[in-house]
Amino acid sequence: MISLYLDSADKSYMIFSQKFYEAMKACGDLQSISNARKLHAHLISMGFGYSIFLQNHLLNMYSKCGSIEEARRVFSEIENPNVFSWNTMINGLADWGQLTEAMRLFEEMPDRDSVSWNSMMSGYLQNRQYEETLNVFISMTRDSYCRPDPFSFSCVMKACGSLQVLQFGSQVHGLAEKFDFGRDPFVETSVLDMYVKCGSMILADQVFHRLARPSIFCWNSMLFGYSKSSGVNKALQLFHQMPERDDVSWNTMISILSQHGFGVPALSIFIEMWNEGFRPNSMTYASVFSACTSILDLEWGRHLHARIVKYESGLDVYMGSGLIDMYAKCGCLKEAKRVFDNLLEHNEVSWTSLIGGYARSGYEEEALMLFNQMREVPVATDRFTLATVLGMCSSRKDISVGTQLHAYTTKIGLDSSVAVANALLTMYGKCGSVENANRVFHFMPARDIISWTAMISVFSQLGDVDRARAYFNEIPERNVITWNSMLATYLQYGFQEECLKLYTLMLREGVYPDWITFATVFGACAGAAMLRLGNQIIAQTTKFGFNFDVSVANSIVTMYSRCGRINEAREVFDSIINKDLVSWNAMMTGYAHNGQGKKVIEIFEEMLKLDMAPDHISYIAILSGCSHSGLISEGQYYFDFMIKDHGLCPRSEHFVCMIDLLGRAGFLEQAKNLIDNMPIKPSASIWGALLGACRIHGNTELAECAVKNLLELDPEDSGSYVLLANIYSDVGRLDGVSVVRKLMREKGIRKNPGCSWIEVDNRVHVFTVDDTNHPQINDVHRMLEDLIKKIEDTGNYVNKISTSRSQGYHSEKLAVAFGLISLPPWMPIHVMKNLRICPDCHIVIKLISLVTTRELIVRDANRFHHFKEGYCSCGDYWSFVYFISSASAQSLGDGFSKLYATEGLSGFYKGLFCFGVGIFHENSIVTFAPRSKLVMAAFAYQQMLSSSLGIDIVVSVHVIDRLCKSGTYHKCESPPCCEEAHELIPVVEEAVSGLADDSSVLE
Repeated sequence: MISLYLDSADKSYMIFSQKFYEAMKACGDLQSISNARKLHAHLISMGFGYSIFLQNHLLNMYSKCGSIEEARRVFSEIENPNVFSWNTMINGLADWGQLTEAMRLFEEMPDRDSVSWNSMMSGYLQNRQYEETLNVFISMTRDSYCRPDPFSFSCVMKACGSLQVLQFGSQVHGLAEKFDFGRDPFVETSVLDMYVKCGSMILADQVFHRLARPSIFCWNSMLFGYSKSSGVNKALQLFHQMPERDDVSWNTMISILSQHGFGVPALSIFIEMWNEGFRPNSMTYASVFSACTSILDLEWGRHLHARIVKYESGLDVYMGSGLIDMYAKCGCLKEAKRVFDNLLEHNEVSWTSLIGGYARSGYEEEALMLFNQMREVPVATDRFTLATVLGMCSSRKDISVGTQLHAYTTKIGLDSSVAVANALLTMYGKCGSVENANRVFHFMPARDIISWTAMISVFSQLGDVDRARAYFNEIPERNVITWNSMLATYLQYGFQEECLKLYTLMLREGVYPDWITFATVFGACAGAAMLRLGNQIIAQTTKFGFNFDVSVANSIVTMYSRCGRINEAREVFDSIINKDLVSWNAMMTGYAHNGQGKKVIEIFEEMLKLDMAPDHISYIAILSGCSHSGLISEGQYYFDFMIKDHGLCPRSEHFVCMIDLLGRAGFLEQAKNLIDNMPIKPSASIWGALLGACRIHGNTELAECAVKNLLELDPEDSGSYVLLANIYSDVGRLDGVSVVRKLMREKGIRKNPGCSWIEVDNRVHVFTVDDTNHPQINDVHRMLEDLIKKIEDTGNYVNKISTSRSQGYHSEKLAVAFGLISLPPWMPIHVMKNLRICPDCHIVIKLISLVTTRELIVRDANRFHHFKEGYCSCGDYWSFVYFISSASAQSLGDGFSKLYATEGLSGFYKGLFCFGVGIFHENSIVTFAPRSKLVMAAFAYQQMLSSSLGIDIVVSVHVIDRLCKSGTYHKCESPPCCEEAHELIPVVEEAVSGLADDSSVLE
């Protein structure tokens, strides 16, 4: 082509110059340096080497070919360079990154025009020196000989968008309007894009709707902006409104959906794109592979892989990287490695995807080997690869390898990279090295939101909430991720009120919440049992477009469940269209905590029918449900089912459920045998479950064993000491109580104070035992006294201990009484307690629900208790009575001896007793009228039976029912000597009152 131009040379100077110009332009466009040099030599031989017109175009040709030295030589040979000469040279230097020399020439220019200024701005912009771009623009506005043109405004708008300096960008926009460029399509497009990148969608929307005919670029820019500010739904709505779409539109929408975890809609858009005749490119496939990864849809990914093989010429490095990432994240490392090995070339992304896949799958050593292989090939280790490997060190808390990598990043000059520094911050934070994390943070040349968020996480992991908040307050510009990090910190350490206050502040500052925000604040509402506020936040999910988000719906299910509103939780669960495993687990866990074990089984079986594979959390839920409801055989069945049918190895949490289930049912030896034969080391929770069962059944020998192991694992755990003291107290071993309390004093261990709280008018009211600080405490005490009197007036028995100051003013009773005087009659009363509800409060609150006809819901440390019409949802399974030692029972006097002699009970074995239900008597279960004074008669009767046999074992309602149904026992509705037992009530009342100090439950 060049020779064609040369051969057609004409003797006419003008025609000859034009031919040379066209030839030089062609050389520049083709970047053909060899032909450029031939053309230059021919030009000199023809005697036209000193024409300034041709010299300027020679200059431009060499600049486009990248030969800056030859361009510089031509420029120096120009005797009197004009403005075009200067501009061409400056533009060439700027295009090839030589900005220092470009600025030197710019400052030497005798005269400048707008092109001169624009060349410098464009050069800085192309080389991402955005602040310098703004500085040049400011200097240009001060030059009295030049004024900005549309190109100038376009450059500075792009720089403002990249720097996200909204205020400066708005001022430049106003200046463009002043110069009458506000309606210029070029300027309008750049202004709109600037507002989008600065996150000001309100201003972007104003510019967009002012456009007569928005270009596809404008539509695509708005699409991207809405996805960042208003969620996926708004972006999808705009996408469907577009009059026409290009490849960028489709790719942007698919990318938005896949990045936000909407894998299925992303695949639907991809199919629609294909059907409308658009051919996917490498970026499309990369986004679609990302969508497959987000939903772990391996089948779809393999289908796309086959489609590429069929329709495309082959896998390029971009498609290959996406495919490697998909296979790796779906756990198919062999296929990921096969794709990697078959790629003709590898880049940083393909290496990083494979290394990350091995690291996530737990193959850390293999990941490090791959990283070392990458260092040996001619592929530059980039910041993302280093961040991935450092992330692996974070997850395994390997500070040794992490420190070596830190040294390596310094050696190759990437320690100043924000991404690498952030990964170092996280690594040091996870490893507990606050000093190193602080050092990295303070030496960072530039920090982004992630840097600040990482420091918040560092102090969050250490439990230093105040320092985390101090760093949060120092952040110059906070985004939703930063807010979420601080919200999560408050929630993690039990500061629910602070979490909700911070959420309110977040909304006031105009920050749009995302699904993580809502999941966190719903967790705070659940933790504080703030149901009314939770309902208000549910309304906000609709406002911000997250009402159909499955993760948000899952968190709402959990909130309702933990607030005791299990029916509302089920309604939300049923409304979820695309339930994931978290949805099923949330519903099962809710039923379990609310004591509806059979419902847990029902949900679990329904999940299995839909071919949804359960995980460890699913089995924690079902075993917990069986434990809370006393479903012994079902619990054992699902424990075996988990191992045999799903191949899941039981974890500590599963064993805790089984120990609790067996122990509470009285199978203490089986529970201990299970602990002895566990394949893992028993945790503190496991020994705690056994200790709790020992308390119920009065087994001091096993209790001492459990406490010994508990204190080896956690010597400072006050609960273990308190529980052992209570067990000794229950069986009348006051010497044991004294020893435990003395040991606690010597070690400086104090029991956790009990407290309960209730939400009234969006405010949490906290009560402690024997509380006198609440402003309405006198009204609360009067209400409680009136309730006790009402209970006694109905003929129901109230233990004298219930009216004593120590237990009569337990925190849960005070909270219930406050709820009765503060909330309308139709509203259920929700009370939270940090410890387990004591048996006396359980009985009294049950009777309060009877005399007030109110629904009372108490959530203690273990489960929910739904009290209604004198019954509790736990079936008294988690409630136990005060034991009276055999010596104390003997001291009740001749009444026991009389009954003993009358009945001839010498053949009776160790009795079983459930307070308020009945007792075992030979092959009969003797039942007494529930909630009546005959309950006390039953108590007297049983103490008579056991006066020479030791301590009774508490069993639950469901155990009695199951034993009767199985034929092991039959019910005896008319207990022998009932009248005589009834006569003993005053004697027993006096004895029980006298034992208040010995047998009281420590709150």
